[in-house]
Amino acid sequence: MTGVGATMGRVRDRVESGSSGVPFRVKLGLVYAGIAVALVLVFFWFQFDTAFMREWGPFILGGIPLTLAICFGGIALAMVLALFGALGRLSKSAVARGSANFYVSFVRGTPLVVQILFIYFALPQLAFKPSSPAFLQTILIFPVAFAAILALGINYGAYMTEIFRAGIQAVGGGQIEAAHALGMTDAQTTRRVVLPQAVRVIIPPTGNEFIAMLKDSALIGIAASGVELFGRAQNTGLGQNRPFEALALAAMVYWLLTSIFSFFQKRLENRISRGHVRIEGGGH
Repeated sequence: MTGVGATMGRVRDRVESGSSGVPFRVKLGLVYAGIAVALVLVFFWFQFDTAFMREWGPFILGGIPLTLAICFGGIALAMVLALFGALGRLSKSAVARGSANFYVSFVRGTPLVVQILFIYFALPQLAFKPSSPAFLQTILIFPVAFAAILALGINYGAYMTEIFRAGIQAVGGGQIEAAHALGMTDAQTTRRVVLPQAVRVIIPPTGNEFIAMLKDSALIGIAASGVELFGRAQNTGLGQNRPFEALALAAMVYWLLTSIFSFFQKRLENRISRGHVRIEGGGH
């Protein structure tokens, strides 16, 4: 298989090279090199303040751990909500299906930035209403990091509900019937048969959702600037009158982070696919 793959790669390079005879990968490398040179020229032409970037770069980069913590917490919450949402939308219970449909419809029908501001600013207002009991002040007032996790988790959970539902429905009906024939209840069938197989379908798109969440986490800076990566870059850039340098640095960091997680997500997806092919092919 390795020899066939190498041969196909060489044929593909010849086809893509066209009449010029130059391999496509060489052309692509030249394009990337040209882009890099252009960026360097722009950097020097506009005389970017490198002293500012060296001085304030560590402070801006200091927002990376919180950004990642918020995203990991948000994706964990989103997976839990998506699982319950998917099971609810597949349920024969009118209450479960109606609740799940409302959750998905409402969250997907409102902007994420509105949800962030609602959780961080609007809910605390309810806690201080004259008619509100005192315990609401401990329930509806959140630290910014927790509010961000809550908002991102609720939002992405609604979108991931369809991913989880597709993964669950991908399990063959014959396996479910076989589990019932063995005496398993619906709950046991879901836990022991359906979910372990659905994970193979769910994991790759969930990785994509995490990468998207990493970028959307920048919206947190609108509600509470100066906390995570984008908020620090925004505050520092405006305060020092260097918004271009600060935001350019933040953009490069987001690009680097998404590239790293995209690389590992792709490797995980390939590994899961290979394992599935081995199982389907009888170990060959």
